[in-house]
Amino acid sequence: MLSIQETIRPSADLRNRYNEISKECREENTAVIITVNGRGDTVSLSYEEYKRMKSRLELLEILAESEEDVRNGRVAPIKDTFDDLRKMLTEG
Repeated sequence: MLSIQETIRPSADLRNRYNEISKECREENTAVIITVNGRGDTVSLSYEEYKRMKSRLELLEILAESEEDVRNGRVAPIKDTFDDLRKMLTEG
């Protein structure tokens, strides 16, 4: 399960304390929510956390498409699927 801590900081901190925010994101695995006029505006994450979240979202999208295929009867026997994959790999 995704568990990431969040902190809230004003936009002035992004301008005046960028190094501190960057370190917090990287070392403490924290999402920093930047506010403008007291309202959430932007979220800052470490690059590694961004890549992890992006991978999770891509996987969830694939799973959702797969579930839709099953619901709509777009399925094939696993043997046929692996035979097709083998053929693609050998021809590729």
